[in-house]
Amino acid sequence: MTPRTISQLALAVFLFFTGGGGGLLQANDGVPPGYNTTIPEAVLTPDKVESPIGTFSYFDGLPDQQTMELARRQVDLGRGVRAFLDFVPAASMEMLYASHRDGYGITSNNQVGIFEGLMDSDSLWLTGNTDTVYASAFLDLSDGPIVVEVPPGTGPGTINDAFFRFVVDMGAPGPDKGKGGKYLIIPTDYEGEIPEGYFVAKSPSLINWLILRGFLDGEGKTTTAVESFRQGLKIYPLAQKDAPPEMEFIKLTGLKVNTIHSNDYGFYEEVNEVIQREPNAVFSPELLGVLASLGIEKGQPFQPNDRMKEILTEAVAIGNATARAIVFAPRDPQTFIYEDQQGYWQTGFLGGSYQWLKDEGKGGRFLDARTMFFYLATVNTPAMQLAIPGVGSQYALVARDGEGNYLDGSQNYKLTIPANPPAKDFWSFVVYDPQTRSMLQSKEQPYPSKIWRSIPRDLSIFTSAPKPPRGRRLIGLRRFPARDGLDFSVSTGRFSLGSTRVGKLAQSRNSDLLLATLPGESKPSSRPEGCSQTTGRASRPAYPVVFSQQSSCRHHGREE
Repeated sequence: MTPRTISQLALAVFLFFTGGGGGLLQANDGVPPGYNTTIPEAVLTPDKVESPIGTFSYFDGLPDQQTMELARRQVDLGRGVRAFLDFVPAASMEMLYASHRDGYGITSNNQVGIFEGLMDSDSLWLTGNTDTVYASAFLDLSDGPIVVEVPPGTGPGTINDAFFRFVVDMGAPGPDKGKGGKYLIIPTDYEGEIPEGYFVAKSPSLINWLILRGFLDGEGKTTTAVESFRQGLKIYPLAQKDAPPEMEFIKLTGLKVNTIHSNDYGFYEEVNEVIQREPNAVFSPELLGVLASLGIEKGQPFQPNDRMKEILTEAVAIGNATARAIVFAPRDPQTFIYEDQQGYWQTGFLGGSYQWLKDEGKGGRFLDARTMFFYLATVNTPAMQLAIPGVGSQYALVARDGEGNYLDGSQNYKLTIPANPPAKDFWSFVVYDPQTRSMLQSKEQPYPSKIWRSIPRDLSIFTSAPKPPRGRRLIGLRRFPARDGLDFSVSTGRFSLGSTRVGKLAQSRNSDLLLATLPGESKPSSRPEGCSQTTGRASRPAYPVVFSQQSSCRHHGREE
């Protein structure tokens, strides 16, 4: 038999067992040499195919060695990129867990870290803030259910699983409604008796993160919140409920610990740690299959060869670039809060679903929105996704001025918050570093933020950029120095469209507020002359445009 006949026979056998078929015949289809019938052209593979990654060569549809290598490398690269984008939540949670264990020394359920002096910019936490007393702990369900007792008056609290999925809210947005209570966190497959008197929540993962927030008192002090946690917060195994171990509280303020996942090859090693520890049920077979194709599989050592290491190093670079493009240059118009992208203000919670579902899942999942959130932030809870007057919190972020240019540390900016925004308790403004997505570091201002209990008049915020030393760029609420060589030094000014924390949103619709743009001092305003106004969506009222500091149009609000 000739090679051609063997090839046809092999194809015939394949079609017999699979019920293969072809597409509809087209006018340009014919009977190729060696065939008895007309074969749709779309079914056939030419001997040479040009592609962006090289030339594919075939003998009667059979790929040569170079074609196989090119194709396999592209598939491995694509799966490496997908693994980065899909597993950012898992890697982020893993680094939080590892940093608590290895950096803060929190290794057991009864240990809780408290930012008694608030979180400063030395702490590498994704979009942390300086106006909340954080209490942070990790729950290990390896030995069974865990009880968490939260004291009355606790601010918003949340438990997330190892894939950063929502498990339960506590405090004001939780079922205890801020009155305090006992929560019982049980494994999904738990079959033991569940006693009465608990708010029960299930988690598929062994490791779960508990983050609680306390409020500053009227004088801006942390004492009340800290003492509430120290006296009333208790965590212990259900099996030890009659004699729970003594709590241990660890001061976290000032400790220099990194909680942020890697953006290099180490990312896959972080993910491998999760896969080896957690039950397979935490992830879908589809996701586990992507990792397995890269050599990350439960019970197996992750030892990629030089070829795969090179591919994964390239894949993580592409994934990182993609994530940054999604965060700082989103293409979904729904990401922007105002029509026509006015002011370039973005929401961090596209879709209004803490599961990032489109039309309750009928339209799939907002994949870019999920990447945007977890590359930028932590804590997954419906209370931050939804506008809940009297309880919920809302966020906005911006990385560009009013003309669409990245915020630049060598420029001056002015932002105006219109009077009486719909905030029940407070507004806060925090400046972040685009590299770390953490608070911008400087010796001059370790707490790069401002907080207001009320804003009775239009409030203007300035960032100052005096002539910097050679090779330095400065920007800030007072002065925030950036590192050498950066073209911009502020990633986000975070403003609540209601507030920055649960329990803060006033009884007012978010759409009633329009944040103005951030024009740069050195760039002429593109707005009409004469203190004109701009509007958001058609149903929204107009608010004064913020002009640059050199503008002749005076703003009659209070300036800070």
